[in-house]
Amino acid sequence: MSENLTGHLSPDDPGLSPITRAMLAVRSEVLQAWMDQVRNTVPQARELPRPILENTLPAYFDTLAALLTPGYTARVVNDLGAVASEHGGERARLTEYDATAVIHELQIFRDTLFSELARHDVVLEAGEQAILSAHIDTTIRESASAFTVVQAALREQFVASMAHDLRTPLSTAQMAAEMINHTSNDPSVRRFAEKIVASTQRIDGMTRELLDRIAFCKTGAVRLAIERVDMAALVREVAQSAEVAHPIELRIEQETIEGWWCRDAIRRALENLLNNAFKYGAAEEAVRLTVSTSSGRVQVMVHNQGDPIAPEDSESIFQLYRRAGSRGPGGGGGWGVGLPYVRRVAEAHGGSVLMSSSQEDGTVFVIDIPLDARPFNGAPTAA
Repeated sequence: MSENLTGHLSPDDPGLSPITRAMLAVRSEVLQAWMDQVRNTVPQARELPRPILENTLPAYFDTLAALLTPGYTARVVNDLGAVASEHGGERARLTEYDATAVIHELQIFRDTLFSELARHDVVLEAGEQAILSAHIDTTIRESASAFTVVQAALREQFVASMAHDLRTPLSTAQMAAEMINHTSNDPSVRRFAEKIVASTQRIDGMTRELLDRIAFCKTGAVRLAIERVDMAALVREVAQSAEVAHPIELRIEQETIEGWWCRDAIRRALENLLNNAFKYGAAEEAVRLTVSTSSGRVQVMVHNQGDPIAPEDSESIFQLYRRAGSRGPGGGGGWGVGLPYVRRVAEAHGGSVLMSSSQEDGTVFVIDIPLDARPFNGAPTAA
């Protein structure tokens, strides 16, 4: 069922209910109608490239449809929350949206979903429509909340950067005032120079305190060297090197998947995900590595069986120096920088990382990024 996080659930899957399969059959029509409507009614969306506008909506649509298959509901509710949060986070980092625009576009999605299903004769029972409506309402709240949190983090980073940059002209002004104080014979000039020195020292102290408060444990932006890369070949190389340590089941949608990314950063991110899967996954089970594409984006999925990540740890594992406390024998080791790095790499490419974990389905991480990351090189990261 992890295919829902890449937007690749199949309408021909016999394990899905008829209504879920019927929804999946009109996925493209629903998403296209939604994008058309959003471009027409949300000003901030009019000039967005399709991969950024579409964002994680294919994964969200598939996860929403899976709610209507008995037995899957409990497994995908957490997935919906993860996708909703990533959607809001991407909007904060990569667009000129405000919280109102995030809410508006998801309200449009709800209306478009039901109208397009009706237009294609996909009939929902009252209970099914109520389920979808309730979860879309939850998505709107969670996306808006994530948008607000990420915007606050970006403002914090901006203030930290500005505070850091202020120190150079402050230092120059202070040294100039000290020179005037030491060389002038005019008491009035020296008195004014002393006031300038005192004021610049005070501002410098305030700046230092600000940096100490908001830049503690922060790292710089991920530096990307964007070049043309064959993702399929890169993933094969990584898998070939890693399978010495653990069995890997490799699935690649196409022989060649070319795009514009930073080869070294993507390689390291994939190695981190695989090492994480080896470390915490079931020793006897192969790790599944899958590459797929959709609408100008590529999805790289790493899946392992084993003890799930506790819901309360689903965000902390992406924070620097934090690790899920309940995973694996002894709780694991290391510095806790692997998954934060993965998120930073994905976000710096204009994308996201989706995560799903359950006892039944195991743990899945999906790097979802545009095929051409050049326009987003140096995009701000919240991690």
